[in-house]
Amino acid sequence: MSFELSQWGLAIVGALAIGLAKTGLGGLGMLAVVIFANLMPAREASGVVLPMLVFADVVAVLAYRQHAQWRHLWKLFPWTAVGVVAGYFAMGRINDRQAQGLIGGIILALLATHCWRRRKAGELAEHGAWFAPTIGVLAGFTTLVANAAGPLMAIYLLAMRLPKMEYMGTGAVFFMLMNLFKVPFMVDLGLVNAASFTFNLWLAPAVLAGALLGKMILPKINQRLFETLALALAGLAGLKLLF
Repeated sequence: MSFELSQWGLAIVGALAIGLAKTGLGGLGMLAVVIFANLMPAREASGVVLPMLVFADVVAVLAYRQHAQWRHLWKLFPWTAVGVVAGYFAMGRINDRQAQGLIGGIILALLATHCWRRRKAGELAEHGAWFAPTIGVLAGFTTLVANAAGPLMAIYLLAMRLPKMEYMGTGAVFFMLMNLFKVPFMVDLGLVNAASFTFNLWLAPAVLAGALLGKMILPKINQRLFETLALALAGLAGLKLLF
């Protein structure tokens, strides 16, 4: 890919954000989505970023796998697969602006619902049986269309009231398996190819550096601050996509 020096600088920042998001501050993943969507068309960016995401996911799973809470993942997996397939068929039928507006609206609606339920019923507020299937389908759809499932998973994992280490471990396993599941679809769409993979290899050291930095930062963040940051970053991501 032919980038100017300033564009390579932005790409490195985006790669650092991917690594940091996977092991430290999950909401920063949307920063990477925004950066790469500004460097290239959003549809192309979704394929270009995918190998970096998989690499960062593997690092995160190696770091936090012992904390993964599988009971929360089994509720999502079948529905996420449905969402990925739906996103595959939607690609090419909706433009970038429509996809971003749709995803932004979904994130903000679910975030508002989550915050309202917690305010109404307190920390022990329970979501209904609809919650996991809805998040699963939407996460699968949004991740294939725009790599934008991070804020949705933040809402889900916080709703499950997971401590930060269990939050990171559960999210790491979910995203690794989901992103690996996406690869054949993205290859078939021509969005992951030799050129995009070479681009990923150049940025892999920055992804790893971000992941190592995130692992250092996470223990220094207390639980309440962690949750507040996750919700705030999810909200900012939704607003950015919507407007």
